Amino acid sequence: MVCEVARERAQALRRELDEHNYRYYVLDDPAVDDAVYDGLMRELQALEAEHPQLVVDESPTQRVGAKPDSAFAEVEHEVPMLSLGNAFDPQEVYDFDRRIRQRLGLPVPTQEEGEGDSAEPVAPIVYTAEPKLDGLAISLLYERGRLVRAATRGDGTVGEDVTHNIRTLRSVPLTLRGAPPMRMEVRGEVYMSREGFSALNERLEAEDAKQYVNPRNAAAGSLRQLDASVTATRPLLMFCFALGAVEGEVPESQFELLQALKSWGLRIAPEARQVQGVAGCVAFHEAMAEQRESLPYDIDGVVYKVDSLAQQRALGQVSRAPRWAIAHKFPAQERATVVENVEFQVGRTGALTPVARLTPVFVGGVTVSNATLHNMDELQRKDVRVGDTVLVRRAGDVIPEVVSVVAALRPPDAAEVQMPTRCPVCDSEVERVEGEAVYRCTGGRYCPAQWVRAVQHYASRGAMDIAGLGDKLVEQLIEAGLLTRVSDLYTLSADQLTALERMGEKSATAVLAAIDASKTRPLPRLLNALGIREVGESTAVALSRQFGTLEAIMDADLDALQETPDVGPIVAQRVAEYFANDDNRQEVARLLEVGVAPPPVPVVRGEEGESLDSGPLTGKTFVLTGTLGGRTREEAAAEITAIGGKVTGTVSSKTDYLVAGEKAGSKLKKAEKLDIPVLDEDGLEKLLKAGEQQQGDGDDG
Repeated sequence: MVCEVARERAQALRRELDEHNYRYYVLDDPAVDDAVYDGLMRELQALEAEHPQLVVDESPTQRVGAKPDSAFAEVEHEVPMLSLGNAFDPQEVYDFDRRIRQRLGLPVPTQEEGEGDSAEPVAPIVYTAEPKLDGLAISLLYERGRLVRAATRGDGTVGEDVTHNIRTLRSVPLTLRGAPPMRMEVRGEVYMSREGFSALNERLEAEDAKQYVNPRNAAAGSLRQLDASVTATRPLLMFCFALGAVEGEVPESQFELLQALKSWGLRIAPEARQVQGVAGCVAFHEAMAEQRESLPYDIDGVVYKVDSLAQQRALGQVSRAPRWAIAHKFPAQERATVVENVEFQVGRTGALTPVARLTPVFVGGVTVSNATLHNMDELQRKDVRVGDTVLVRRAGDVIPEVVSVVAALRPPDAAEVQMPTRCPVCDSEVERVEGEAVYRCTGGRYCPAQWVRAVQHYASRGAMDIAGLGDKLVEQLIEAGLLTRVSDLYTLSADQLTALERMGEKSATAVLAAIDASKTRPLPRLLNALGIREVGESTAVALSRQFGTLEAIMDADLDALQETPDVGPIVAQRVAEYFANDDNRQEVARLLEVGVAPPPVPVVRGEEGESLDSGPLTGKTFVLTGTLGGRTREEAAAEITAIGGKVTGTVSSKTDYLVAGEKAGSKLKKAEKLDIPVLDEDGLEKLLKAGEQQQGDGDDG
């Protein structure tokens, strides 16, 4: 029996420690020094050790789990975690504001008039402006005020479960204060302060361990440690700035939402401000640029968000970015260095890209030794020569590029760069198609450089998503002669894989299972994977919805291809040329022979997205959750859409069916609360068979 005095003392200690965490991390106003805090923590630890029954998950003593994780499980975001469009100058911010006004039906002042100088003053749109942290995007799921899950952004739709690691961050509350919504997903950024980064690298250097290049890499590497006890030793912090899925009342203003997050115990960037119109946005950008170097953490720009959440909902999103927000990046940092050589890299489509090999220089937080020169036209326009001193910057603070040549420092023996007439990898002829800026190797898949990158693209997440088939393994398979075409992937054996260096039986089995699972990837994934020039993820989706099957796309002529939304004459020509090539058609046929079988897609045409074939499930919206036994959720979604249904990621009053597998969680509870019909996998199977039968009967008639 636990003494009531001990129970009350433990509760009091938890409240006091939580309060000190709140004052230290959220208010930046600590009430006690570290020694007092540590004394309270030791007292609670001793009390819980003496009375194990007092231990609760939300206790500050339980931030580090006892058992390391072996892997990160996948987490499907209920509401996608979107990326942001970029602006690099005030004109692009003005254009952003103009688009906002047009979509909201508001008057648009001319740039000369401004927002209030015209004959009839135009009220400025209110924005919330926030610093753009250079960190790692994270979502925190709280239910009844308790942290139940944390996940990385991943590809925006599916991330990785990092709950155990996030729990180690004292800047992230395990329980919220006040009266937050019953259930909410908080979005934010995990980062490492400059001071914390320096201290970590000093410690790693003393331990003779590999150091991190910059705070962002340090934050990402620290958060993805398989052992949460390692993460606990890293000085990670988190700022919160948005909500994803939410059940309950929240403020209707972005700025008020930030204040609410703070009141619930979550950290927000103290620099965030409400600003009026473009002028206010640009002024905030200028102020933050001046403060940038004095801030305790790295930022690479600022973010503007329409303040009204109602207006945000009205504006919606395009592809993977919201219409109501934009990142205004800072000018890229530049440094001078010397071009030691210029080499040519061969890409997946055979394009030869000149790359400058540089004397290493530290730019924007990383050491740069290579920089792109884009193409020969750009190289000649800038007149870059071997031996030149050049200014280098990280474009968008990411991709290193050569900005210009410092002509006054050019040495007499600086050598001009010539495009090679033969491929530097396979010695095939290099040609330039009239009207294009790019030179290409004509070797095709017989060029090792093109072939390696083609297979890497085929296996990538946006294509066939073959887990475990990394760059090194692809290179090994090609060097061993086991991979002369992508269809060879589906004939690989365990013995062939285990004969490769560093490939054990367990890894080989996992790779073969991933390859087999890719056979039923949706049609847009396969189209993207084939590597047709100009055909990426969005174009592949458009073609799939236009034609429905791979065979129909292969047989379509130029006119039919150009009827596809967002497919112009150049893209249509690329698709037609690809499938007119006998070698490509034979490879596609071989893929189908070895079992690659993308489910057909319901034909959808027109900019409004109206379906021209009324499948049995047309108008029905499904949500999938949990683990299905006989098929993956992706395969189930493809089967549903094949007969007209729609699959979304969020349960709402518009959902017609929830398909629930094992370990179904919050979506199942919400569906039951809304009285939405719930199907198990057998129920889905019956519905699909009935739909297929109905569709077949309709086709016969």
